[in-house]
Amino acid sequence: MRKFISKLIRLILNLIARVDIQGFENLPEEGGYVIATNHLGRLDTALLFYALDGDFILPIAEKYEHHWLYGPIGNAVGAIWLDRFNADISSIREIFARMKAGGILVIAPEGTRSKTEALAEGRPGVAYLAMKAGVPIVPIALTGTEDRLVVERLKHFRKPAIRVVTGPAFRLPLVKGKDREAALGQYTDEIMCHIAALLPEKYRGVYAEHPRMKELLA
Repeated sequence: MRKFISKLIRLILNLIARVDIQGFENLPEEGGYVIATNHLGRLDTALLFYALDGDFILPIAEKYEHHWLYGPIGNAVGAIWLDRFNADISSIREIFARMKAGGILVIAPEGTRSKTEALAEGRPGVAYLAMKAGVPIVPIALTGTEDRLVVERLKHFRKPAIRVVTGPAFRLPLVKGKDREAALGQYTDEIMCHIAALLPEKYRGVYAEHPRMKELLA
């Protein structure tokens, strides 16, 4: 079912958009890693099926589980319905188990679509999962998927230009005990700055002036 959905999405996206994919040579050869991406619009998830092969793990907010469209599609592709507001231990365990088996976790640290069409503050969940699992993180930057922009272009029968840029993988050292909370904050900034460094300036949002982002650009 997933292969069918991927083929269908590729067909549709090729008809309605111009998709440019760069840097996929940075993806690790074996599974068991995290892809951290910005989140601009509804097409972001479709791009995963367009661009990625293999067993990627797709956490989706619990509010969509019973949606008439997203619910059935999510179930068909083996999505994990993630409770964003409570400690969803069962979902986290499933994520770890699937990564251990070679799955690729694809997740947006912002947690939701950006209201400003630029990077919003990241949440520590992605840093925690990657650090705890001891797996590499691959930053991916998306541009051109803003809902407003896509609708505007399609109304005028123009294809939106969508770009997917992949950066080099990196790892987060494991930190335990009382220092973990502070480390997770720093690690979240590290992840977001890696994404920001791949984005055009107008998309960098709250990380535009971050010293670490500027180091990565230097």
